Amino acid sequence: MAVFAAVVVARLPASWVLAMSGHELRCASVAGSVWNGYCGGAEVSGTSLGNLAWQLHPGRLLTGRLAAHVQARRSNASARADVALGLDGTLFARNVVIDLPLEPSLLPALPPQITGKAHVDLSQLEVTRAGVVKRIKGRIEVRNLVDSTGQVTPLGSFIVSFPGGPGEPVGRLRDLGGPLAVEGTVRLTSQPGYDLQAKVATRSGAAPSLVQALQYLGSPDADGWRPFGLSGTY
Repeated sequence: MAVFAAVVVARLPASWVLAMSGHELRCASVAGSVWNGYCGGAEVSGTSLGNLAWQLHPGRLLTGRLAAHVQARRSNASARADVALGLDGTLFARNVVIDLPLEPSLLPALPPQITGKAHVDLSQLEVTRAGVVKRIKGRIEVRNLVDSTGQVTPLGSFIVSFPGGPGEPVGRLRDLGGPLAVEGTVRLTSQPGYDLQAKVATRSGAAPSLVQALQYLGSPDADGWRPFGLSGTY
């Protein structure tokens, strides 16, 4: 009987599991089993993920975690990671690689006038059920950022590097060249939220609209830097 039950579970169709899960994940098509499954045209809370595939690691169930390798791909974005879900709802992820355009269809909270491309490469990520980032190690890059408020204003490319370790995660923020020079930090707080503290300056050739915008931050110091801060919750 135990062998029979194991075979049934191993071949349990993914469509049955998704239908019984009660989550907001919707699929245009489903194939495979609960262990190796495929969800075509996946959507979560109205946000399109494209095609989603997963491969569960049953051995990790003995440690109290549901673990899998997952991949998602749509025409202009892709993501892959090794993830595990703890009994308390904490999400653990490793080898996270994401490439996506900055657009409202993928990031609803993003202002529509801000465009560019993002690349995420994290070796470690730990997020609680409440959305608090407890651990993060790796980098997040934003390239060719453009602000189309009023007129098209190139901003440049930027990177936040998180070294990992205990305590509230703090990443180093810097530019990767372009019209806007930036140096600062990004701290991820327990609200959950973020606190960005930086100094900014324009480089030679910056658009007049960018130069004018920075004037609202106050007078620059002797080296041309102006302080800039931004905080919020998510």
